[in-house]
Amino acid sequence: MVSTLSHIREIERVAMGAVSPRDAPVIQSWLRCLHDYKLDPTVAQEAYIVPEVKLREHREQAEELIRIGRSGLETLFNQIAEQNYVLLLSDARGVTVDFMGDPTFDNQLRRAGLYLGSEWSENRAGTCAVGACIVSGEPVIIHQDDHFDTSHIGLTCTAAPVFDTLGALTAVLDISQLRSPTAKASQQLALHLVASTTRRIELANLMTRTRNDWVLRLARSPEFLDVDPDAAIALDGSGRITGMTHGGFGALARSMNMHGVATRDFLGQPISEVFDMDVDDLPRFMRGRPNGERLLRARNGLVLFASAIAPAVSIRAPAVPEPRLPRALRDLSNGDTAMERVQARAAKLAARDIPILIQGETGSGKEFLARAIHDSCGNPGNFVAVNCAAIPEHLIESELFGYTPGAFTGASQKGKRGLIEEASGGTLFLDEIGDMPLALQSRLLRVLSENEVQPVGALKARAVRLRVLSASHRDLAELVKEGRFRQDLYYRLNAATLTLPSLRDRQDLGWLLDQLLRRIEKENGQTYRIDKAARAALLSHDWPGNLRELSNALRVAAALAEGDLIDLDCLPEHLFAEPAAQDDDELRRALSDCGNNVSALARKLGVNRSTIHRRLKRLN
Repeated sequence: MVSTLSHIREIERVAMGAVSPRDAPVIQSWLRCLHDYKLDPTVAQEAYIVPEVKLREHREQAEELIRIGRSGLETLFNQIAEQNYVLLLSDARGVTVDFMGDPTFDNQLRRAGLYLGSEWSENRAGTCAVGACIVSGEPVIIHQDDHFDTSHIGLTCTAAPVFDTLGALTAVLDISQLRSPTAKASQQLALHLVASTTRRIELANLMTRTRNDWVLRLARSPEFLDVDPDAAIALDGSGRITGMTHGGFGALARSMNMHGVATRDFLGQPISEVFDMDVDDLPRFMRGRPNGERLLRARNGLVLFASAIAPAVSIRAPAVPEPRLPRALRDLSNGDTAMERVQARAAKLAARDIPILIQGETGSGKEFLARAIHDSCGNPGNFVAVNCAAIPEHLIESELFGYTPGAFTGASQKGKRGLIEEASGGTLFLDEIGDMPLALQSRLLRVLSENEVQPVGALKARAVRLRVLSASHRDLAELVKEGRFRQDLYYRLNAATLTLPSLRDRQDLGWLLDQLLRRIEKENGQTYRIDKAARAALLSHDWPGNLRELSNALRVAAALAEGDLIDLDCLPEHLFAEPAAQDDDELRRALSDCGNNVSALARKLGVNRSTIHRRLKRLN
C-alpha cells in the first residue's frame, strides 16, 4: 500500500499542474477538494456518522426508494458477500440510508465509515466513490489511494447513481471493501454489478410510479427483453415521454449518436422524435409475438428490441378524473399545449424537494412560473427572488449571504440578514443565475451542499433549509464548457429543467393579452376596450420581448387611450415596423417548398403553427 507521505506529495503535485496517470474523475475530484472545499490532504478526517435523529430523517425521506430497491440490493449483496464487500445505499446528500455487511466486522466497518448513517459527501469526506458519483452523475471506481483523505486509502469503493423517473439523482449505490487486491482493474466486475443493479432499481421505480402510462422496454438483444432490459420509457396516451430509466437510456442514447443531450431533455418529447413509431404502434410490441420479431428502429438507424406494457387500468374501477392543477399553476395558461406540459411537470415537481432550472427567453415569465411553483408546494415560507444580473458584483455577496456588524468599510453597524437566510423555510429564486460571479458560485454550492450559510465576517455558519429555483435565458451548459459557470453547481441546480415557450409560439396569446389588461385595469382603477384593428395588430406582432414587451405595450396604450378605447393610435410605433421584403419572400418560398402545408413548415422551422399563421396573416 502506498505511504501516507507519498500520497500527500502526489496530491500536491497535481495541485501544481503536474500530469498524473490517474483517471480523470479522480483528478477532477482532487482539485475540487483542494480548490472548492479547501480540504487539507495532510489532515486526516475520521469517518462521520450522522446523529440518530438526523439518520431517521434521511431514512424516512428515502423510505419508498429503499422499499422499491430492497430486492435488487439483497440479490447484489448475496453475489458479493463472500468477497467481503459491504453494500451502502446513500441518498443524494451522501448519507448512507441502507447498509448490508458482515456483522462480524461491525466495529472495523463503523470506524472506516462503511456503515449505516455514514456521510460520504465529497465536501466532507474528500474524494470517494459516493461523493464523486453525486457530483458527476456517472459510475465510478475510487480505489485505495485514489481517495483524497489518507484515512481512506486502504478502501476500494465502486458506486453508480440512481436517478428518478424525471432525471434527478436520488441515490447512489456503493459496494466497498476494507482491503482488496492492489490493481484497480480488479474492480471492473464490481462496477458492472453495481451499474446493473441501479438499472434494475430505476426500472422497478419506473414501473411503480407510471402505472397509468405505457411502458416501452428496450434492449440490444432479445433474450432478456422482458426480464432485464437495457432501458425503459414511460409514455402518456398521446405518445409523449413522461419518464425513463435515465442510466440505461443514457447509454442507448449514446449508441444512437445522441451525444451531449441530457436524458431529461427527452421528457415531453413525442416518441416519434426518437424512434420510427407512433403511439398507435405500441400494441404491436406487446407480448404475443416472439421477442426476436419485436424490432424497433431508432431515427439514426440503430435497431433495438422492444416490449410494450399497457397502462395498468382496472376495468371494474370507475374512471378517476385527472387531478386538477394547483390554482397558481393553472392560472399561467389557457389552452396552450406547450405550457400545459410545463404546468403538468411543474405540478409534479412542486410536491418534491428537487432543484429546478427554468429556461426561456428574456421576458417569457420565468419568475411567474417560479412563484407559482412555490405557491403550489404548500410551503408557508417566504418566496425570495434575486436577480443575479441586476445586483452590482461588489454587492451581491453581502446581499446574498448577509454580513455581521462592521464586517467591512461602509457596512451597517447592525449587520444585515442575507437574502438566503430570508428564504430559509421557503423558496430562493435565483434569476439570471448565469451572471453570478464564479467566486460566489463556490459559496452558493457550499450552501446547497451543507444547508448552511456563513455571513460575511461571521465565524460560524447558520443553518438554512430552503428550496432553490433558478432561471436563465442563457445556455448554462455552454457557459460550463467555456469555464464561466461551475459544472458541479450546474448539476446541483439542474436536477430538473422546465423550458417556457416564447410568447410568439403561444396558442393562448389572446387570453394572455386580456389577463394583462385586467391587471392594468386593477392598477389604474378603470376598464379598457381594445378595438378590432388594435387587437389584430397585437396578435400579429412577433413579441421578441415576450410577456414583458406585451405588458409594456398595453401600459403605453392604456396611458394614451381616449376614455376607455384602445385603438391603433394608442399602440407603440415599433409594433408596425414592416418586415424586410426579403424575409417575406423567404417565408413564401419556404411554404411553397413544403407544398403550402403550414404544419410541415412549422415542423421544419421548429415553431408553432400559430406563428406561421400570424406571419402569413401579416403578409396578406
